[in-house]
Amino acid sequence: MRQLMRQKKYVVLVMALLLLLAACGGGGEETAVEERVVDVPTLPPEVAVTEPTAVPPTLAPPVITESTDAGVAGETAVDPPIISGPWPADKFGYGIQAHGLAGIGDPAQDMDVIANQLGLNWVKVQVQWWLVHPDPETYQWFFYDGIVDEAHKNGLRLMLSVVGAPEWTRADGGENGPPDDYNVYAQFLTDLLTRYEGKVDAIEVWNEQNLDREWTSRNGISPEDYVRFLSLAHAAIKAADPNVIVISGALSPTGPGDWVRWADDFEYLDRALAAGMLSYADCVGAHHNGYNIGPDVAFDQTGATAAAATAIFRGPFDNPHHSWSFKTTLDTYAQKVQAYDPNKKLCVTEFGWASVEGYDVYPPGFEFAQDNTLQEQADYIVQAFQQMRASGDVWIAYLFNFDFGNKGSGPTDDPVPYSIIDVNGIPRPAFGAVADMEKLN
Repeated sequence: MRQLMRQKKYVVLVMALLLLLAACGGGGEETAVEERVVDVPTLPPEVAVTEPTAVPPTLAPPVITESTDAGVAGETAVDPPIISGPWPADKFGYGIQAHGLAGIGDPAQDMDVIANQLGLNWVKVQVQWWLVHPDPETYQWFFYDGIVDEAHKNGLRLMLSVVGAPEWTRADGGENGPPDDYNVYAQFLTDLLTRYEGKVDAIEVWNEQNLDREWTSRNGISPEDYVRFLSLAHAAIKAADPNVIVISGALSPTGPGDWVRWADDFEYLDRALAAGMLSYADCVGAHHNGYNIGPDVAFDQTGATAAAATAIFRGPFDNPHHSWSFKTTLDTYAQKVQAYDPNKKLCVTEFGWASVEGYDVYPPGFEFAQDNTLQEQADYIVQAFQQMRASGDVWIAYLFNFDFGNKGSGPTDDPVPYSIIDVNGIPRPAFGAVADMEKLN
């Protein structure tokens, strides 16, 4: 699922407000219309977000303990959580994606809730390169400074998914592809890690590069080009901080493609692996959202489920294909990867289930969200976390999403039905389910 087809008018408006208020403000997240592959759609997209209508939930506040080295008598202080060293190779990471732009929500509260109420240890934020670096001389780090600092203060490991080349890096313009010179992206990663020294634990190098809306280039969709792109990014990241985990860009599960508009994710992965991708990735990125079947249902078993008789959205039942199935997609990715390196794992940088229960409308093209109750959303999310950990194939998993529910323009915004808080900032059942879920290492 991609984030952000640039809403430039929105960004310009926000920048004007920033100047007017002399404060940091927010930018827009991308919008797009999902391109379908005949009867086998790719994953649902994410869309533009606007100012929240309510603040994120605050359940029980964290416990504040007295520090023995408080600077002033009678003063209390909170010792910040300590993050030390690389993430252990044998430890499963529980993560979630959060909105990251300044001016949209309160990053201090958001990171506190993720760490101390949901009890997670990783957070993902997507960084729009074009927004930070709009021209060769300008850097607008303030868009992400707050979320990076607050994640670190709350003891959360931070993964940044870095996407969206600025127009000035592409002769053909637009931000829907890599820069003409891949070294420019590598240099931006160096600048980013210098800016946020010691505060970034993983970087996902691009996003869904088997779709033309994410990887428009003179050579078209090319796994071999992506591997070269990844190799330069890997070198830059490791030179800046060898402890940062390099995650290859997650593919979008799709049906057979023409390699112009999209490419089948299984075929793409085969070619990328053959081109040496694993030499430049500590973890292989993966995406999947479960449509209207559970995480344990293989693509060829959908007809045996109870939902087969009642589902409004018929794709998984009438047109079986691997792209509908969370289980089949991840199991096959792992098999393909481990055929090259038995020790290499997946990092599932986006997964979730959409539900529009309680809403009167749903995003166009997301009819499957009508089939999932809020309780099923909660159950599927917990089951997926448990399933990924038990498989031994997944290193870190990031739920999509925490707080887009009350930071979008309503239920027709694609990310909103996936959010574990609703449009009013009220926790949905999935919020409590994730908070109560046992987190095993």
